[in-house]
Amino acid sequence: MTQIWEVFRQEEKGGYHTHCGNVHAPDREMAKQFAAVQHGRRKPTNSIWVVPKDEVGEIDGDDVSFGGTTDKGYRWTTAYNLQTRQAEEVEESDAEQQDAEQRRGEA
Repeated sequence: MTQIWEVFRQEEKGGYHTHCGNVHAPDREMAKQFAAVQHGRRKPTNSIWVVPKDEVGEIDGDDVSFGGTTDKGYRWTTAYNLQTRQAEEVEESDAEQQDAEQRRGEA
């Protein structure tokens, strides 16, 4: 019985393995041979992993919140309401923040 095997390829030793596709094969040995021919010969390849598709676990955004960008406004003086005269380095930091916002087109 043929099953689907997911293929992960590593370009250089010590690098990450990245998903590059899949192959249909009856067993692991055939899957490795098919993967080497289909995914290992076109680009520089150090190693290939083959994993049965049924063994690959998945977590998606519906299952868990992965986070994303976090507000780090507390790092800048503009996040605080300062009523008194600011120290010179605080004013410089404020000016740097305003300059960065203008370069990004936020202000």
